[in-house]
Amino acid sequence: KPVNVYDPATNRWTDAAQPPIEIHHFQPVALDGKIYVMGALTGKYPHETPIENVLIFDPKANAWSEGPAIPEARRRGAAGAAAYKGKIYMSAGILDGHWDGHVKWLDAFDPETGEWERLADAPRPRDHFQATVIGGKMYLAGGRLSSAKTGETFKLSVGEVDVYDFKTGAWSTAGETLPTERAGSFSVAWKGRVLVLGGESGEQQEAHAEVEAFDPKTGEWESLAAMRQGRHGTGVAVAKGKLWVAAGSANRGGGPELTTLESWVGR
Repeated sequence: KPVNVYDPATNRWTDAAQPPIEIHHFQPVALDGKIYVMGALTGKYPHETPIENVLIFDPKANAWSEGPAIPEARRRGAAGAAAYKGKIYMSAGILDGHWDGHVKWLDAFDPETGEWERLADAPRPRDHFQATVIGGKMYLAGGRLSSAKTGETFKLSVGEVDVYDFKTGAWSTAGETLPTERAGSFSVAWKGRVLVLGGESGEQQEAHAEVEAFDPKTGEWESLAAMRQGRHGTGVAVAKGKLWVAAGSANRGGGPELTTLESWVGR
């Protein structure tokens, strides 16, 4: 599918270039004017395969390029990806689509050199989540252990919040768990808090509309205004002082796919 581009100033959508291969189940990273894709899957459920190379989209050139190879022994999909001080950190994920092979790995990728570095494992594996960086720490919240192999694709949710300290290179786990456990959620740093939006779970057929905020200073969660439409499998962006959410799936699983867009000023 092509890249879809929304302009808040004109309230219009346009199509940009298509990626070189089918990609899904990833957290894109915007860094230095480009969008990086890693920790993604390609192919069909339930044995989707991890992509082999970093993919890079240049909005100015409206073009995709193939970046360095992801080390073969560390390839996985449905992983978290977040930038800190010029590097991209890929966390956790799953080796075999929705089937099996959950990992708790952490790797750092340097776009300038193309080099990878293995870092300390997270306290636990998870997939179908997004990572968030606030200050000098990275937060992993939401997700699950996808297991179509055992018929538990949606059931094995992860409630713990794992925290990586970039300065010390050590992991810790927050005292409070995610109030509404779910995967396929999307996360963002907003006013010093980690927001977890949407998602899917074994608890309900409809996608989740909850928006919950974790305050690193207090270690506590707070419920915020829910989205108008429950959705999972998409992302959230900050622009013009608002949060923006588009597309995704309205129900647990692959559909129906949504075309709606909503924004939120929040607090």
